[in-house]
Amino acid sequence: MMKTTCLITALMMSAVSTSLAAQVSTDILIKNGYVMPLKPGSEDLPDHDILIHKGQIAAVGTNLSVTGRKVINAHGKFVLPGFVDTHSHLWVTTMRGQFRNNDGKFFPVSNQLGARMQPDDIYISMYIGAVELLSGGITSSGDFFDNIKGPAWGDAGLKALKDAGIRAVMYYGGPDKSTKSPIDMDHLLSLAQTPDDRIKLGLGWRLPRDLNDEQNWAMREKEFSLAKKHNLPVQVHVSGDADAMFNALIKRNFLNSSLTVVHTTDATKQQLMALKKSGGSLALTPISEQRVGYGLTRLDHFSTLTRKGLGIDGNSLAGSGDMFATLRLIALTLSGATKDETQPDARQLLELATWHGADTLGLSAVTGSLEQGKRADIQIIDPDALNMSGFGGGDPAALIVYSARPENVTTVIVDGSIVKQDGRMQIQDEGLLKRRANESARRLLSTSE
Repeated sequence: MMKTTCLITALMMSAVSTSLAAQVSTDILIKNGYVMPLKPGSEDLPDHDILIHKGQIAAVGTNLSVTGRKVINAHGKFVLPGFVDTHSHLWVTTMRGQFRNNDGKFFPVSNQLGARMQPDDIYISMYIGAVELLSGGITSSGDFFDNIKGPAWGDAGLKALKDAGIRAVMYYGGPDKSTKSPIDMDHLLSLAQTPDDRIKLGLGWRLPRDLNDEQNWAMREKEFSLAKKHNLPVQVHVSGDADAMFNALIKRNFLNSSLTVVHTTDATKQQLMALKKSGGSLALTPISEQRVGYGLTRLDHFSTLTRKGLGIDGNSLAGSGDMFATLRLIALTLSGATKDETQPDARQLLELATWHGADTLGLSAVTGSLEQGKRADIQIIDPDALNMSGFGGGDPAALIVYSARPENVTTVIVDGSIVKQDGRMQIQDEGLLKRRANESARRLLSTSE
């Protein structure tokens, strides 16, 4: 155990990811790509260039000068904003394969293994989870980190997100899901006071398990008030006894523009209207919601709500950190449930996974679309692959939604830094990273509580 911990600590101390500071000083020119800005109402731009200067999209146009710039040839490829994962739990990544439905349900297993995790385990799980998201074109994540047993655990998770190179809102949660323990608001606020262009802090909040427990409500209300006072975004799960939980949020006046409600697959029209009027947002995670039995995630059920996005909800629970699979599932669920294949709109689905996802996390001024002045969070998809062959032209949105996979993402850029190039993640030793993750996973299974 000591040997494994030391090895993982060594990984934490090494420069695993490409130096972001070194890359953003170089101008990057993406040349001759099929640019899909994906801001609602925007049009695609065939054979266009994107100039990146100091981490920002400086220009989108044609025949931009290549002089003094690193050139990425995107001819024949699709250039999109990076996907936005609006809700995840990256700390469970090293529990992959342990949720076996009737022989290993998610919550009992994750609670048991999560109780054994040390800061090094947290780091490797969140780091490799974020790297996996990036590899599939997800450049931003709303990470609900609800396994913080002390400051060292919180610090390890934050370092993992920073080192991986992803853009994120880290929603700082408590030490377990029981809701009996308070969240360390002092530590959260201290972390939030350190400026960072890519990683923001928020509150990973939970409602009392017993909604009639006024003493627990007093603790939860104090946490919420502190987050509001310091302008921190908040995420909260509405699942299980979802109807009562949603009604409690409404009755106690917690709905506001900084709050993202997660799941709530069976929300009533009245509840969704209350969320809309408050300016709040919704994170839908169709793979996990259907896996744990919350019901079918029908997009038409939430049609009146403008601020909504898609999430992974943990790479291990979803099976993988794959936004393409998420898009396909929510599209197929809609057409199957309505018995109407015309219901899914591939273009709107891509916007849901990009601009609307950024809006859900309060990041739409920074990312989510390819526009001059936005930070350069970009993915490039190469359709020159067996699973995307046979495309004769026209709108590529349906091709991407129904056919693309993470391995078709050849280039990923976050904040102007290249984190994946020519199909390879820009990390020093991917094999070492995977070995360390497997070692941590094995240790969690072998350790007695």
